[in-house]
Amino acid sequence: MMNKIPLYELEARMENFRSKMDETSPDWEMAFIVGKVNLYYFTGTMQDGLLIIPRDGGPVFWVRRSYERALDESLFPCIKPMESYRDVSAEGRFPGTVYLETELVTLALHQKFQKYFNFTGIKPLDSQISAVRAVKSGFELSLMKQSGERHRRVLEDRAPGILREGMSEADFAAELFSVMMKEGHHGVARFGMFNTEMLLGNICFGESSIYPTYFDGPGGDLGICPAVPLAGSRERKLRKGDLVFVDIGFGCEGYHTDKTMTYMFGKPLSNEAVRRHDKCVDIQYEISAMLRPGSIPADIYRTIISRLDAGFLSNFMGYGNRRVKFLGHGIGLQIDEMPVIAENFKEPLEEGMVFALEPKYGIRDVGMVGIENTFVVTPDGGQCITGESRGLIKVW
Repeated sequence: MMNKIPLYELEARMENFRSKMDETSPDWEMAFIVGKVNLYYFTGTMQDGLLIIPRDGGPVFWVRRSYERALDESLFPCIKPMESYRDVSAEGRFPGTVYLETELVTLALHQKFQKYFNFTGIKPLDSQISAVRAVKSGFELSLMKQSGERHRRVLEDRAPGILREGMSEADFAAELFSVMMKEGHHGVARFGMFNTEMLLGNICFGESSIYPTYFDGPGGDLGICPAVPLAGSRERKLRKGDLVFVDIGFGCEGYHTDKTMTYMFGKPLSNEAVRRHDKCVDIQYEISAMLRPGSIPADIYRTIISRLDAGFLSNFMGYGNRRVKFLGHGIGLQIDEMPVIAENFKEPLEEGMVFALEPKYGIRDVGMVGIENTFVVTPDGGQCITGESRGLIKVW
């Protein structure tokens, strides 16, 4: 049976958004929303359409395709069919300035809006939506906790049994994906980062986990080919003594968790590699203890970085000159949400925010050690929802 987002949940999201707009943009009159993930967040269905939210009056979700499916899936109070924006423009008057998802709306779509709605100015609403989505409701947290437990089961209990000498990274990825789907994964890993495509994540043997990649994360990936650089290689085969690095998202009814697990295949890694890994795990729990309402992400970042010596920092959160400048990121309907545990993020944390924390360390000829888990901000610090394994699971 189809699970629908409850009406009370949709109403609370709309109220929170309007309150945020009143707070940050007191002169706002109307918002247009077209991004599929944002449409799902506010309406409970992911269709080709336009959600119009006026400051005064009820919001309307105009759907081109599929209107019938939208009615089937959504409890949103006002859904109307349209063939084109002409149908919408004939229904009312529109202000001179409209708030848009400026990080998503293309120039061509903006020009189409201007043609039909005749507005002269646009302003962004991306940060307001991000701020509203950052604080998860009880309904959202229940789905993320389901995702987290299934994610834990896949990576801590089932993945070790898949690994076998001679299999390729791509073989492992295919078999792992099958296991994930059987465990209830929703089938995709959604990112907000522009031009980012990913089915699973980084699935790497040995040094391929520090191979250069465009993706803004500490790990690397050989990929299938230059056209698909983030999918695991068909050529890299699993050998005795390899570090296995798996950094993947898992999702339940749209809501993701993020988790990285490492395995030692066939024999242990060096003592030095194990020490580097253990330090990353300890850092994860140092950060999680600070995930309390009122904490400032930038302060957390600076506190952790200031405690690390220059030698460790040289390959922390990446390898060589390919280091990233964050320690964790918000997560929810997309894997890369706001806020971020990094410099310049100075708004206080709120209870119900969720973060993926991922301290990692690159080691030449070994790969990327470290860990990642998903934590909920609570008054007592971060609550882990993806398992407690410290990683470097023995597979032999």
